[in-house]
Amino acid sequence: MIYVGVDIAKLNHFASALSSDGEVLIEPFKFTNDRDGFDLLESKLESFEKDSIIIGLESTAHYGDNLVRYFVADSYNVCVINPIQTSTMRKNNIRKTKTDKVDTFIIAKTLMLQKDRRLISFYDLDLMDLKTLGRFRQKTVKQRTRLKIQLTAYVDEVFPELQYFFRSGLHQKSVYALLKEAPTPKEITSLHMTHLAKLLEVSSRGHFTKEQAKELRALAKRSVGANDSALSIQITHTISQIELLDSQLKKIEAEMTDIMQFHDSVILSIPGIGFINGGMILGEIGNIYRFSSPCKLLAFAGLDPSVYQSGNFNAKSTRMSKRGSRALRYALVNAAHNVVKSNATFKNYYDKKMAEGRSHYNALGHCAGKLVRIIWKMLTDNVEFNLE
Repeated sequence: MIYVGVDIAKLNHFASALSSDGEVLIEPFKFTNDRDGFDLLESKLESFEKDSIIIGLESTAHYGDNLVRYFVADSYNVCVINPIQTSTMRKNNIRKTKTDKVDTFIIAKTLMLQKDRRLISFYDLDLMDLKTLGRFRQKTVKQRTRLKIQLTAYVDEVFPELQYFFRSGLHQKSVYALLKEAPTPKEITSLHMTHLAKLLEVSSRGHFTKEQAKELRALAKRSVGANDSALSIQITHTISQIELLDSQLKKIEAEMTDIMQFHDSVILSIPGIGFINGGMILGEIGNIYRFSSPCKLLAFAGLDPSVYQSGNFNAKSTRMSKRGSRALRYALVNAAHNVVKSNATFKNYYDKKMAEGRSHYNALGHCAGKLVRIIWKMLTDNVEFNLE
């Protein structure tokens, strides 16, 4: 076998190659993080059989993703190494040396000594996409939530009585349509009644009638809100931002749905887990064979109990560690909430924890831990959900 070690950086990478006997087949060289650089590396490997080559690189955020995708698509064997493993190899060197060129040899040697080597597949690339999309979705939802809170504060100043008229809340299409056209009570009263009634009827899909439009106009006339042009601008711009984020979320979720439908994962057989939540869970877990037991996956999600021991004291009841992937923990707890509503066994388990005096979220955390063990078993054995 030929082991190619690649040291990843932002602009330029270094690579070298060793044989199974440790012979240097390709001396360390630099190549750029672009098509020309990737072609250069590939040209260096052309004299060897593809099946005999394994390209290894450290897991370094997003900087190596393009290289991985390029060579996996070109049918090369690619392996991503945990930096902890290369760090151990580096410490075994007698001389304390760290350069990009030396690191390529260390990565190649680490790759050579690995017994449980996992090669990157197209499925792994899709899992990477699910992970990035899931995390981007979370950030987008948080941005939208902050904007909705700001919008509520602006409306409280301009038209405080509006929240009593729209009992379903301010954040609905009919309210947004109204405020984009008439963000203050004065502008609402200046709208022609026919136009106001039509605006509410169309935006609410017939939910609001002309009589309700008259009530809204009368409410606007009596409003104690501030007729402030600065607040009007903030209201209209904030609504535009919220609607933009809504459209972005739809595109993100559509892409995640396409990936999940293509792979038709067994995780979708769990009642209460859909394309989005299931996609977030799969994306964060990645290759399930990274975890040799469900306990390790539980710890990765931060759902394992923390340990507190001092002298002869050993705490019997502790909180969850909340280490590892926050996004995975969020997705699992959210999934557990849906599964409890959909599955009798999980509902009974949840009720049991509540009867023990647990809080709602604590009980859901225990349900999420139970769900992790089931997911690990399903993914490793590729079997559908079954509690019988």
